[in-house]
Amino acid sequence: MNIAGILLALQGAASQGILWGILVLGVYITYEILNIADLTVDGSFALGGCVCATLVVGYGMNPVLALIIATVSGMVAGAITGLLHTVFEIPAILAGILTQIALWSINLRIMGKSNTPLLKSSTIFSGFVEATGLKSSMASGIIGLIIAVIIIAALYWFFGTELGSALRATGNNEDMIRALGVNTKMMKMIALMLSNGLVGLSGGLVCQSQKYADIGMGTGAIVIGLAAIVIGDVLMGRLRSFASRLISAIVGAIVYFLIRAIVLQLGMDANDMKLLSAIIVALALCIPVALNKYRAKRAYTEGGNENA
Repeated sequence: MNIAGILLALQGAASQGILWGILVLGVYITYEILNIADLTVDGSFALGGCVCATLVVGYGMNPVLALIIATVSGMVAGAITGLLHTVFEIPAILAGILTQIALWSINLRIMGKSNTPLLKSSTIFSGFVEATGLKSSMASGIIGLIIAVIIIAALYWFFGTELGSALRATGNNEDMIRALGVNTKMMKMIALMLSNGLVGLSGGLVCQSQKYADIGMGTGAIVIGLAAIVIGDVLMGRLRSFASRLISAIVGAIVYFLIRAIVLQLGMDANDMKLLSAIIVALALCIPVALNKYRAKRAYTEGGNENA
């Protein structure tokens, strides 16, 4: 077994985990805070990558500016889902599916083909590699970590403001916060835009890191996001502060990609990775419920024996 090869694979997986962790932060906003399973994610992640690749390759745009536009494009996708859900009262999960399906064609229109390579184009990572002499995987990890820290700090600040608190309250008790005069439809719109903006940014970063954008690069992104959230919650569930919850999203993404890398190194077929992701999410969601039912049944049985 090649130890050096395994370590290199794990380093690359950790770097990818950090970049995908930004997507997980976006999924966290809708899934954990707003209690909405937003399936727009699969489309908006690919949208961010396709927009970024087209701007960098086709128009020679600065890669940082391309990332900003990729973020805005994700926000637009989130706004469409928000409009379908809040204005036309389409259920959130169906609104996300409709936007996701539409984005497949839109992404193909943006690139004009199924994939776009960035091998000859400069990215934020290639510039950092040239300046420092580090390996590309390490450069991706460092830049991704810096961006992730900035985003976590910004989200922590935002959700501490009056607007952010109202958004969190909308997810906790929508009827109560509406009775206090808060426009819950606007809160949902903001959350969906913020969430998909982060997803689009993650898609642009992953695109620049892997040096290509593909029409199917977002397939299964929501499953990866949910798996990372669950893993992070299991690992850091005892830390109840909001900041630790945000950090757990990044940690969960890193651990998820490390698990993937280890499984691939052990010889698992790469085509089975989606199945592995689904199994991880299912187990992580089912095991706590099964344990709680077992403990409740055991406590009831013991209580009955004592009374007898």
